[in-house]
Formats: sequence, structure tokens, C-alpha cells
Amino acid sequence: MSARILLADDDASLRFVLSQALGKEGYNVRATGNVATLSKWVREGEGDLVLSDVYMGDECVFDALPSMRIARPNLPVIVMSAQSTVSTALSAAGAGAYDYVPKPFDLDDLMAAVRRALTGGPDAKTRAQGAKAEKEEKLPLIGRAPAMQEVYRVMARVAGTDLTVLVEGESGTGKERVARAIHDHSRRASGPFVIVSLAGAAPAQIDRELFGPDGKFQQARNGTLFLEDVDELPSDAQTRLAGLLHSDDPNERPNVRLIAAAQRSLSSLARQGSFRQDLFYRLNVVSIRLPPLRERLEDVGDLARAFLVRAKREGLPDKQLDSSAIERLKAYDFPGNVRELENLLRRAAALSPASVITAREIGNELGNAAKEQAAEESGEGFEAAVSRRLASEFAAASPDLPEAGLYDRLLAEVERPLIEQALHATRGNQIRAAAVLGINRNTLRKKIQTLGIKTGRGD
Repeated sequence: MSARILLADDDASLRFVLSQALGKEGYNVRATGNVATLSKWVREGEGDLVLSDVYMGDECVFDALPSMRIARPNLPVIVMSAQSTVSTALSAAGAGAYDYVPKPFDLDDLMAAVRRALTGGPDAKTRAQGAKAEKEEKLPLIGRAPAMQEVYRVMARVAGTDLTVLVEGESGTGKERVARAIHDHSRRASGPFVIVSLAGAAPAQIDRELFGPDGKFQQARNGTLFLEDVDELPSDAQTRLAGLLHSDDPNERPNVRLIAAAQRSLSSLARQGSFRQDLFYRLNVVSIRLPPLRERLEDVGDLARAFLVRAKREGLPDKQLDSSAIERLKAYDFPGNVRELENLLRRAAALSPASVITAREIGNELGNAAKEQAAEESGEGFEAAVSRRLASEFAAASPDLPEAGLYDRLLAEVERPLIEQALHATRGNQIRAAAVLGINRNTLRKKIQTLGIKTGRGD
């Protein structure tokens, strides 16, 4: 049976054009020029979709949308408006419209929006997965990958003890969640869970913030103190922290369980001499390594669906993911790990007009993220990028020096792509490329030969 579309616009010519276009797509159209008739049709159960202008005479469809949604909560409404302002778009979203289309619009784009609205409902499998996600979102950690099973095993063994735990993992992997879950399942669960970041902390700051009269140790008495970013501590601050943790004076160290977190391997840093070994041994009583998301891609689907449930509870639209969206997510390596995945799903929930998010919407969000990352990287400047390249060269050779000829090797790395880009931009015209580069044509020709650059002109 063909879908029935209720069309409302006080412009008779536009009603005619849209009715013809929708009819050619196989839809049954019922058109009106006022809000009152549209509202009556909706209350009577007419239509599978509403396509409506905002203002028709003295009436505004936004005034009628709340009652229409009460009568037909699952009826998608697409709003069209010549007043293409931020206020109109926000009003459409606030009134519960499925989508907002500014006039003038491309007819093909409008037809695509209509198709999405009519086919955007979740199937039985997607609904079942959504119900499962409702339960899993409440869990402190989500994932069934083997690497996560090992994390759960260690957590279960240490939760009932007072042993100090070191949680290591890349940024965004969920280290704080692990620490909080251990605390919540420990005999200290009724006590406080206190967090302190040690990144860049100075010795005096550590004394004051940790061991002062109202310091974090006092605040965490009978509970758990979570030390974040211990791998970022300056050497002087490491010395002070090691000394304070070594103290047996009960006045300096209250009854507190310690859990520390680091993005980098403390054992590697200790071997390199950039982290105090005595402090490392005091923190590394039990070690938990949280895997990056790229090492447990089988968990992406469960995590993504749970994040959409969390987003809905926080006031964002109720959205679900189809199988194509999950596969698109699994094809991405997520340098920002679980935190990046959650933020991506929040954006998709807020911006996707359909109730079911597809691979297309995920691809758009991933493309925007890649552009932002590229902009950040390019924003550091060419000189900074070269400095990073040189730093890696010297670090790789440590404790020795890089192989002789570094100057020429680095110049070649810059010179080749520079000449290739100039030739590409001038379509192989060496005279113009030499002018762009500001060098003599014969010099350019010699460099092309020396570097073995293909010009695309039979060489």
C-alpha cells in the first residue's frame, strides 16, 4: 500500500508542484492550505507523514504540533519554511519535527527526506538490540572481548582487598570507570571516591593538595583516592610524592586505598630513567592494562548502542543504529578510544534526522572528525612538524646519534614532495613550476633527475 502524505502549504502553486512530484514517486497525497484542516486530518488518523509549511495565513504549525504529536506520537513531520533562520530551525526541533527543510529547496533533496522519514523506523532486530542496550548502559564497563574479560578477572580479584592498583591505558579508554567500579565493589564502597589529577603538579602543590589539612587524603579517608596522570608528574614532584607515600606517620597518611592511572607504561618510563623506580614499585602492586578500542572492535556495537541510550537519558533524541552503521564504526581505528566513540554518537543523535542512524550518517561524522584532526595538526605550523620529525629521529637512535647524512635525508624528504606538488599544480610545465618554486629551470631539471621524479611527460 502506498504511503499517504498530508501536505499543508498556503501557496497553491507549490501545493500543486509538490503533489505532482510526490504522486510520481508513488505516494498518495492529500493537500490543504491551512493548519486547522491539517490538525483535523492528523487527529482522525489520516496520513503516514506530514509535509507542512510553517506559517499559513495567521496560523503557525508549531502551535499545532504538540497536540498532533500527542495524538500521533510516531507520525513524522517535515517542516518547510521560507524564513530560513536559526530560530525557525530550533523551533522545529523543539516542537518535535522530524526534519526541517529551508525554502527554496532542491526537489530531489526533499524527496530523499520524505523517503528517510517513511523508512526510518527500526526493524525487530534493531529494537531487540536497543532493549539490550537499555540494560547494558547501566553497567560500569561494557564489552565482551577477550582483552576486557582479563580486565574484569583482575578487577574481581582485587576489589575486595586494599591493594594499590595501577590502571594503564591510552587516553579515553575508561581508566576512571575502572577505578570507580573497583571502589564501588570494595569494602570501602560506603566511603568517598576522590579524584586528583597530577599532570604537571609541582612539589609544593602535591604537599598542599594531597596532604594539606583539607587535602585529598583527608577527603578520601576510609574510601579511595584516584591519582590520575601519574606518568605526567615532573621529576621533583615524583620525589616528593614517593617520600610522602613512604611515610609511616598515620597523621600524614590516613586510611585510604590508592588507585593510580597512567596513559604511558610506567615500567618503560622507569627503565628509561624518566620515572622514579621506587615510586613505580609503590604504585604497581596490581597492574591493569585497559586495551585501546582498536584492539576490541567486537565491542563497538554494544558500546555504541549503550551510548545512544545514555544520550537519550540526557535529553537527546531517541536514536538507534542499523547494522551498516555498526560496520562503518568498526572500520575506524578510534585514536580517541571509547571517549571518541561516545562523543561521535552524541553528535549523531543530535544531528541525524532519522530515528535509525545508518552508515551514511556515521561516515559524515567520521569525515568531520578527520577534518578537525587535520586542521589541528596543520595548526601546529610547519616548523613544529619538522621539530617533531627530528625529535623522533634522535629518539630512535638513542643512546647513539642518528646515522650520518641526516641533513641531506631531511632535505630530500621535503624537497621531493615540494617539487612533485609544484609539477602537479602546473600540469608538468617545468618553466612555471620553477617560477613557483623560485629556482632556475635548469636547477629544477637537475633536481628532477637526481631525485628520480616522474613528470608524466615520457620520462
